[in-house]
Amino acid sequence: MSLTSELVSLIRNKPVGQSDLEAAALFVLDTLACALGGLDTGPARMLRAVAPPETGDVARRAFYLGGLSHILEMDDLHRDSVTHPGCVVIPAAWAITDDRNLGGVAFLKAVLAGYEACCRVGMSVGKAHYRVWHNTSTCGPFGSAMAVADLIGLSHERAVWALGNAGTQSSGLWQFLESGSMSKHLHTARGAESGVLAALLAAEGFTGAPDILEGAKGFYAGLCPDPLPDAITADPDRPWELTKTSIKPWPCCRHTHPTIDAAIELHGRLGRAEIVSVTVGAYQAALDVCDRPAPQDPYSAKFSLQHCVAIALADGRVDQTSFDATARARMAPERRKVTVLRSLAVDGAYPRSWGTDVRVETANGRVLEAARKEAKGDPENPVTASELSAKARMLLAGSGMPSAEADRLVAVVLDLPGDRPVRSLGLFPAAPHGEPPLRARSA
Repeated sequence: MSLTSELVSLIRNKPVGQSDLEAAALFVLDTLACALGGLDTGPARMLRAVAPPETGDVARRAFYLGGLSHILEMDDLHRDSVTHPGCVVIPAAWAITDDRNLGGVAFLKAVLAGYEACCRVGMSVGKAHYRVWHNTSTCGPFGSAMAVADLIGLSHERAVWALGNAGTQSSGLWQFLESGSMSKHLHTARGAESGVLAALLAAEGFTGAPDILEGAKGFYAGLCPDPLPDAITADPDRPWELTKTSIKPWPCCRHTHPTIDAAIELHGRLGRAEIVSVTVGAYQAALDVCDRPAPQDPYSAKFSLQHCVAIALADGRVDQTSFDATARARMAPERRKVTVLRSLAVDGAYPRSWGTDVRVETANGRVLEAARKEAKGDPENPVTASELSAKARMLLAGSGMPSAEADRLVAVVLDLPGDRPVRSLGLFPAAPHGEPPLRARSA
């Protein structure tokens, strides 16, 4: 039996409880709020121009919502796989569920299945994969394909074909970071769309390689110098991977979050003391992606440990304005005080733990230190349902959504475990569905 066949069996044999459905609804709320909160951005307007969501093409609709979900950099993160599963899985599942007028329970079960596939493949790729490849983009299509396969009722064999055709579409390179390009939104858009196409083709009898992961010319051979194939089926009875996924409180790369968390603590202890030097001990993957001492644009600043720690120490908070031109200019002298280096202890715990050590020296000779094994929003330090609802309302308000409309969205999503029809969300209807759309206006 191939690894993808074993993965399909594992997922379809996992029991789903009411608490799992309720957890999935929270991640749906987070993803949709991230997507709708980014509607008024330049990348969102470009995505709409190419893939208008009102079209009846379900793959294009998944593409649009997938790209939109990742623009604000506030979507979820599964640490062990280093993936953002929500922005790939949920758009694909929504596009099919909305198109076929399915209920909330089927939708949420598909979300759980999709997260499981994305995260288990992501945990199997090994550390070296991430140095060149964006795990969300390469592993995401497995998740979106699995979600759609469940929604459209594919047989075991055809679900395996769907994963085979999802895997052959895997792509997504980190090179965009060097110029601050927008390609990361394309990664999530294509990750969602690829899974939809793979599953719909499989439904037509379009075959896919069953050994796409472990084959001699497959995924591991081409993209993974140090794969961990056993991770695909390890500990099948543990909780759903969705329940082990983190929620982001700050709008920047998750690799910066432990450092931000520690720096905000130190801000409260610094008082008015002048900072002389800052040392950040990080894990290697964070350095590979976020060692950027002089970011020249907002996106690069969101991937800069130096900028994030400097502004968190200075302001005691991080929000969307923390990365604009004014903030970058204000923090330029503070960033020059920051040294980032690999900590053996922190690196040894990664990816199970995304930690940091932050050390600050002041002009009056004080030395302040703070460490994190996990950040706010991790399963060990979770956001509550009320905190997540507040985050959603904040993101929606930032895009101009009236508070009554935001309250309705939150209520509808949280009611999905009761099998409320997904069309009642009213997101970008391709045709009239009976309820006014939440945000179908031109972005």
